[in-house]
Amino acid sequence: MQHTLYSISPIDGRYYEKLHSLSNYFSEYALIKYRIYVEIQYFIALSRLNLKNFSPLTEQQIQYLENIYKNFSITDAQRIKEIEKTINHDVKAVEYFIKEKINTKEYDTIREFVHFGLTSQDVNNTAIPLMIRNFLHQEFFPSIEKLIYNLKTISKGYKNISMLARTHGQSASPTTLGKEIYVFVHRIEAQYHDLKKIPIKAKFGGATGNFNAHYVTYPNINWLNIADHFIHSFGLERYPFTTQIENYDYLSALFDACKRINNILIDLCVDIWMYISINYFKQKANPNEVGSSAMPHKINPIDFENAEGNLKYANAIFELLSEKLPVSRWQRDLTDSTVIRNVGVPFAHTILSIQSIQKGLTKIEPNLSIIENDLNNSWQIIAEAIQNILRRENYPNAYEVLKNFTRGNNTIHQNDIHQFIDNLNVSEDIKLELKKITPHNYLGKYPDF
Repeated sequence: MQHTLYSISPIDGRYYEKLHSLSNYFSEYALIKYRIYVEIQYFIALSRLNLKNFSPLTEQQIQYLENIYKNFSITDAQRIKEIEKTINHDVKAVEYFIKEKINTKEYDTIREFVHFGLTSQDVNNTAIPLMIRNFLHQEFFPSIEKLIYNLKTISKGYKNISMLARTHGQSASPTTLGKEIYVFVHRIEAQYHDLKKIPIKAKFGGATGNFNAHYVTYPNINWLNIADHFIHSFGLERYPFTTQIENYDYLSALFDACKRINNILIDLCVDIWMYISINYFKQKANPNEVGSSAMPHKINPIDFENAEGNLKYANAIFELLSEKLPVSRWQRDLTDSTVIRNVGVPFAHTILSIQSIQKGLTKIEPNLSIIENDLNNSWQIIAEAIQNILRRENYPNAYEVLKNFTRGNNTIHQNDIHQFIDNLNVSEDIKLELKKITPHNYLGKYPDF
């Protein structure tokens, strides 16, 4: 744990215990391992094409090659970094490392087919999308689905709790606490659905995207189909037209979709924070925790505050990545290389935020007495109902009549409303209909959930 105290980034420092699993996708070690995986799988794929001077690999050779990445260790990664330090090229260091691993007689005639025809970005722009794809399916999607499930459960539990709504921060037509939480479920599900539809794409086409080296060396091989099949084997799609680097447009779409989900989560955090501030939610006290270093009574809504802050930070990085990555000078410049190394940062802060929200949700419960008391003291909110029924009955200036009676008056109670109704020039049946309306039952309808 000592190393975390020296970390510059809170991801690898303060929050390491909560986020260390993301090292399997976004660390330097993970990037090197995924590069090894791509290079070896490509080498094996080449061996099946019956190329001149490339004899098909035996099952034993394939197994040995696959074990290079299956048994990849921190020592192996350090060796690659040592090579990189000498030659000053990270992907070429991976190539040299693999050649070291197969530096035996049985590979003498085929060793040079490692990295055949490739540029470094063929490796990077396949390894990184694969890392992202695996992260999404193994970490990110499950975390979102778990949050959706928990919010749905909470919504159903709160669906019969009538609550004073607040538009512009003022008392408004009532709603239910469950429905207001379910609004966020509905919004997250819609954006999550769109997020999952975004294809994860890779670039694989040689130095400038045209397979120049491939076709000049083996002109009778259909390298376009071979590359498509190779990339599809990873569960990715291949860009048919690129420069030296991938277009990154799918990543922009992905980051923008994540931003939209994060914005919804920010909205959720803010709403819950404000409900806590007006005591609509009670916070459960942990006797071992301290809320304030100065004020012993406090229980602060820190989980939702931490989530909000981390979500905003994540969105700032998503925005930078989305805006910068698709822009490159001519066939390529190197600005994408350093930027894309940060792709795990906004995902990490988003995961951390979801964890905080999940934790915060377990620490709150509706304060039913406060919620009910607010409704009982806010009979002015049924003015909307009364004026619309009066409109139906062609009552002259129905809106204006209710406006004069209720606007700005937050001290109206049941007796005041009923006295007002008794003085209306309408039938007794209409008066009875109006008197049945209360802040508790004036709820309208919405789809079941």
